Amino acid sequence: MSYTGPSAKPLQPSRVLPLLAVLFAASGCAALIYEIVWYQLLQFSIGSSAISLAILLATFMGGLCLGSIALPRIPALRRYHPLRVYAVLEIAIGLCGTLVLVGIPLVNRIYVAAVGHGLSAMLLRAIVCSLCLVPATLLMGASLPAVARWLEFTPKGVSWLGLLYAANTLGAVFGCLLAGFYLLRVFDMRTATFIAAALNALVAAISFGLAARTPAHVAADGGLAPQGTRPEGTRPEATGSPRLWPIYLTIALSGACALGAEAIWTRLLGLIMGATVYTFSIILAVFLAGLGIGSNAGSIFSRMVQPQKALGYCQLLLTVAVAWTAFMLAGSLPYWPISATPSNPWFAFQLDLARTIWAILPATILWGASFPLALSAAAVADADPARVTGGIYAANTGGAIIGALAFSVFLVPAIGTRGSERLLIVLSAVSALCALAPPARSSQSRSLWSQSLRSQKAALWLSASAIVAAVLALSVPAVPPGVIAYGRSFMTLSPSSRILYTGEGMNSSIAISTWDNILQFHVSGKVEASTGTFDMRLQRMLGHLPALIHPQARSILVVGFGAGVTAGSFVEYPGLQRLTICEIEPLIPPVATRYFGKENHNVLTDPRTKIVYDDARHYILTTPEKFDVITSDPIHPWVKGSATLYTREYFELVKKHLNPGGIVTQWVPLYETDLATVKSELATFFDVFPGGSVWANEANGGGYDILLLGQASPVKIDLDEVQRRLDAPEYALASASLRDVGLGSAIDILATYAGQAPDLKTWLKGADINRDGNLRLQYLAGLAANDARQQAIYDELLRHRRFPAGLIVGSDPQIQTLRGKFGPADGLSD
Repeated sequence: MSYTGPSAKPLQPSRVLPLLAVLFAASGCAALIYEIVWYQLLQFSIGSSAISLAILLATFMGGLCLGSIALPRIPALRRYHPLRVYAVLEIAIGLCGTLVLVGIPLVNRIYVAAVGHGLSAMLLRAIVCSLCLVPATLLMGASLPAVARWLEFTPKGVSWLGLLYAANTLGAVFGCLLAGFYLLRVFDMRTATFIAAALNALVAAISFGLAARTPAHVAADGGLAPQGTRPEGTRPEATGSPRLWPIYLTIALSGACALGAEAIWTRLLGLIMGATVYTFSIILAVFLAGLGIGSNAGSIFSRMVQPQKALGYCQLLLTVAVAWTAFMLAGSLPYWPISATPSNPWFAFQLDLARTIWAILPATILWGASFPLALSAAAVADADPARVTGGIYAANTGGAIIGALAFSVFLVPAIGTRGSERLLIVLSAVSALCALAPPARSSQSRSLWSQSLRSQKAALWLSASAIVAAVLALSVPAVPPGVIAYGRSFMTLSPSSRILYTGEGMNSSIAISTWDNILQFHVSGKVEASTGTFDMRLQRMLGHLPALIHPQARSILVVGFGAGVTAGSFVEYPGLQRLTICEIEPLIPPVATRYFGKENHNVLTDPRTKIVYDDARHYILTTPEKFDVITSDPIHPWVKGSATLYTREYFELVKKHLNPGGIVTQWVPLYETDLATVKSELATFFDVFPGGSVWANEANGGGYDILLLGQASPVKIDLDEVQRRLDAPEYALASASLRDVGLGSAIDILATYAGQAPDLKTWLKGADINRDGNLRLQYLAGLAANDARQQAIYDELLRHRRFPAGLIVGSDPQIQTLRGKFGPADGLSD
């Protein structure tokens, strides 16, 4: 049957197949753009916790799996040209991908009204993901089986299917880099989505054109073998259908290992290189590139070898490759002679790319080669190509779902990254045995068993391979504790400290260390809190400043437990009735309390304290509660995911959850950042809190970090009233807590004032507003993560400071004393 036009000359398959590979590459590029955009969009609805993100990934992969199974089982599609079916799928993907931008806000309205916490909430998050993602991902999963019907299931035909899969994967590499380094950095999620949809439309248009000038099935042209021949090594058994379950099981285990490894290695590489959005784009791109290279190689070699045996050998080699990566991540990359991360971010990205390739490329190539080898091993000339291709693809993605969920949610918290890497080696060995071991003895296959086994040598060889895998698994080293504590600064900072504790939780890795008798608390390779004077002052200011300004703070929300010092500041106030702490990592509160119990006044055991283990953005979005004070001390803005807690929409959510007269405080670092990033943070906050103010935490008179203070309604700070409270017996503990960090009076506290929104309006003109739709901050901050310009930023900020006559009031002697604290050099005026 032919679909050639009346005057168009039919195209030869040898010319069409390379063009089809280009179309698959473009389709893969669009798919990765969608995936990255959807990942960011759904963070706002379901949160950024490991459970939420595992549900998101499982839903994405589940849609691919369902699509690959469903399309071959629709008989009506057999009547249409496969390339026409593919074109229609691409159009539908573009439409669904665009509708997600509109659909998520609509779904959110229902979701927010019904959501809670616990198992029911997790189920609801899964439903939200399914409603948003399954239609598009199901169509994506159906694409390869649809085109499979255009090719005969010959050795060269199967090889071309593998090459199309490889092209799709390599296109995904480009899409990952394009979205991560350009589209989302320069534009926004809407623009990125429209570009992806345009790619789908272009692919569809060319596919329709090809369908009009090619036959519905091809066999001989382009070097394809004639119909009816079977690839060597895949001929069915004489008694009937081939035994395919070892192939399906092998490729399923391979998919589980690949996605499990991606979760583990992304976490460890994020520690070593710094967890910026660019680092994650590099890791994903290298991972996909390895899959693409491997798929291409596997497609070529599948014609020359017995594919099932080659598939088994691939899995055996993976035991070595996984061990290689484990050794590199623990014993090589942390010790590379990079004394300080380069200030030029683009040079730093090149170093990160080289380190990632060195560590993970061998394993990813082998996982990539597994798919075309499995496809070739399952190929039978008279079978439905779509059904076999869909089955292999479904087994691979189904295993990937299990691997993603099991390793990220359960195994890493239970047995750590080292134990998980050991399990990967064992599972790779098991998958090899599935492919290489002969079938079970039966009355019908006894002769096949004897021919496959041949001699005791084969059994001994398999046993030796299993022993080698066991030895490799047992020898996997643990990541140095200093890497968990200091991450990319391991070589420069770790030798001067002593690590007391390390732990790997579901969402992040944490450590406790001592440095010059200072106790430090680390999260994901960064010092997030310490007993040092500068850190203690900032942590306590985040709590004491709003608590002293508010007339009577009864209900408090603290975003991020950290060392618990900020939360512990509130328990010293007699009016406190309810203290809610939202923490994403369940491992943090008990460990922090064990080491920082004195500094945080054992806030975890205070009867007024309630811990909510969830993403803070998700909690504030869904809780009906309102608070007198909300204080937020998230991880550094350059860490991927944290920018969601600095967006205009987030601050609007916070404002809606403040009681009348409520106050919010927000931490902003001046170190490891640049001026554009700080301006973006301030401009975004002041866009929601136009009367907001800036308060400084100086280090030896220089810039260190600041906190922003905003109000639900205009507030005046009464200096005399603050002092009265500090002098009152019921505030004795709070007063002592402040004296410990050099803030012994109301004047000392208010002298930390560094500016307010009206005075900074001109300075902040043109600053990027960080919105949900662009998450501009994580891209700005990621480029400036290696900068050390805190003093210059602080000096420029102070040049715009004016005495806050409309903000701070009090008796004339007190006001004059406060003016004197600023000093004549500041050039303050009314």
